Amino acid sequence: MTRDSTPRAFPYECPPQLQEAPSDCQGDWGWQHEGTDIWASLPSDFATPLLPTPFPATAAPYWVAGSEAVATRLGWTLEQLQTPAAIAYLSGNPTPWDPPHEQRDNLAACDWPRATVYSGHQFGVWAGQLGDGRALCLGERRLQLPGHPPHSYEIQLKGAGKTPYSRGGDGRAVLRSSIREFLCAEAMAGLGIPTVRALSLIGGDFPVFRETTETAAVVARVAPSFIRFGHFEHYAARHQHRELEQLADFVISRHFPHLMSLDPGYPRYQAWLEQIIDDAAQLVAQWQSVGFCHGVLNTDNMSILGLTLDYGPFGFLDQFAWGHICNHSDTQGRYAYAAQPDIFYWNLYALGQALLPLFSTQQPQHAAQTQVQSILDTFPVRYRQAMQQRWWAKFGFLSATQALATAVKTDPQATERDRFIQRTLNDMESASSDFTLFFRTLSRLPAPHAPLALEQCVTLLAPYWANLTQLRAWLADYQHLRQASGQDWATQQTAMLRCNPKYILRNHLAELAIQAAHNRDFSEIARLLSVLRHPYDEQPEYAAYASAPPAWAQTLAVSCSS
Repeated sequence: MTRDSTPRAFPYECPPQLQEAPSDCQGDWGWQHEGTDIWASLPSDFATPLLPTPFPATAAPYWVAGSEAVATRLGWTLEQLQTPAAIAYLSGNPTPWDPPHEQRDNLAACDWPRATVYSGHQFGVWAGQLGDGRALCLGERRLQLPGHPPHSYEIQLKGAGKTPYSRGGDGRAVLRSSIREFLCAEAMAGLGIPTVRALSLIGGDFPVFRETTETAAVVARVAPSFIRFGHFEHYAARHQHRELEQLADFVISRHFPHLMSLDPGYPRYQAWLEQIIDDAAQLVAQWQSVGFCHGVLNTDNMSILGLTLDYGPFGFLDQFAWGHICNHSDTQGRYAYAAQPDIFYWNLYALGQALLPLFSTQQPQHAAQTQVQSILDTFPVRYRQAMQQRWWAKFGFLSATQALATAVKTDPQATERDRFIQRTLNDMESASSDFTLFFRTLSRLPAPHAPLALEQCVTLLAPYWANLTQLRAWLADYQHLRQASGQDWATQQTAMLRCNPKYILRNHLAELAIQAAHNRDFSEIARLLSVLRHPYDEQPEYAAYASAPPAWAQTLAVSCSS
């Protein structure tokens, strides 16, 4: 793994001063609460209180979709969220929503909606001050479930109007991109990949101008925190080292409490950075293993908690190609499928540079730089191990409970397996094999000793291979390596079916749901949501959703427009 370039050392420039909060931000808005405001422990300039912008009076908000799984996690029901008051609230209407009294306890530890400020690199270039240009944190939901530690979730509206950080934008989101974001957040959760979640999707029939005139929507997003790499870059670039330390300590104490037993200062920060790097390595390996491409991996789109954040021009691989670019705006292929691990490394380097002041308080600058670099340089090894484990599991070389380190250490054919995997992926690219369908089919191959097993395997895999003679040779090698792992075929198959999904959010499926929604038919969104919440299950009644994309889907393109 190599970096094509590295971020320059801080500072690059001082971003403009934080804009003042709107003068009308007075009084009370929304949920009452008891306890400590979540902003109290953060730097005073971290967030700006302001009102959302409600839909125009002529465009009443309407319910498009909701995630029952997320609502349940927050202690609500979809029925509660679909009342007129709740729909208005979730669209950004500043009329308080009053759920049943028993649901209001500790509902929101926030006395005012707020937008946060951050900076960052976009397409490898320092962009200066950015911030929540169309997102507002409504507050925090605190839950104490029996037998579990307390959990807290921030609830954020995306598309609820202008903020001080809109940079000339209108602060709105369109229905098209909001449907994609809503569905993909829940699809990734179904795949078992760390992600921001989507609670609700509210539409509004008033125009929003992008490449064409579209209609508006608001997504309610949910996460333990929406803090990004860019929040730390912001304070580092402004030389606000006290605020940088305050933000780091807040994140560690709330979201990495197991590190609080370590000595304060750089020993604790070192362990924290190591955790961030490991989380990042695991996340990108999970992405690669299901063919997910983020599309716009700027540093301000990287979650400090290792969550998948900001679903814009994303895409899942159809035909396998290392150089696949899902974002039509990414003309140089910076965020191509195969480039994602390198970009994670690049972004981690930018974060490491931002955190340098935390490591410099108790040691010389050069020593801090060496220490941070040595931590960052563990990422390639962590990623390779995480990716190797994912590939081995997908090919059936590793059971669901088997540790990779043990398997590699005890397997004399480990190197041969890795070469075989690389060879297979290259063959898939040459044959333009469908990534998801190939691995799902691989998971269902009959055992070698079954009658006519070889011919059945050839028939099943023929659509994904360019040459049947080569396929037969490949099958012989594959069966040998899989049997040599020591696991029986049925056990391997069960494990493979739990890591090779049958269903993914293909672009054409999202497009069909979007087209129907423009006619006020939201049933396709509901069906897709139901299917994608259980992507590893057979769900035979939805088999059509697992098919390869139709020819017309090849013309679909997604961009940063949303």
